[in-house]
Amino acid sequence: MTARELANLSHERLTSRDRRVAPDDVFVPRGSLVRAAVLVPIVDRGQAYLAFAKRTDRVATHKGQIGFPGGVITAQDPSPLAAALRECEEEVGLPPRAVEPLGILDDTATVATQFVITPFVGLVTEPVLWQPDGEEIERVLEIPYAALLERGCFRAETWIRDGVPREMYFFDYEGDTVWGATARILKDYLDLMKD
Repeated sequence: MTARELANLSHERLTSRDRRVAPDDVFVPRGSLVRAAVLVPIVDRGQAYLAFAKRTDRVATHKGQIGFPGGVITAQDPSPLAAALRECEEEVGLPPRAVEPLGILDDTATVATQFVITPFVGLVTEPVLWQPDGEEIERVLEIPYAALLERGCFRAETWIRDGVPREMYFFDYEGDTVWGATARILKDYLDLMKD
């Protein structure tokens, strides 16, 4: 599938449904959830690829994990999308003008780190030279959309956390593993794109 075909399908599917939104007054045992926004970037490499950012071991949370570029929404951000695009530019050098927003996936909460994440899907419309900042982001991974659909790429495990069983998702690609909230976002997106 080409990047434009995936972008068109994404826009069609994302704008024709009601999404799950976490309420503003969500409270959890250790306080309120922190709001964050990420971008699921679709990149054209002759076929559709999705871009991910591998975090360094120096960051406060999610050390060494692979996620979508993005971060905490600040009071200075005019919108969650603006926050995701600002963070993308800061973390991996993707300028906001190079992103065509296509829609929004369901909000996703993290259990261990108390975030609620709003994921945006966007098509990267210009050639991009990834520039990981080296502080938060170690490198950018591009994974072919088709590879994420292949048998054997995806697996699920049941983990017990605070006495509660939780289904955990994993996507393996060429020695890297996407898991946690990012894998939940990715699975939601791939399920939505299925015919």
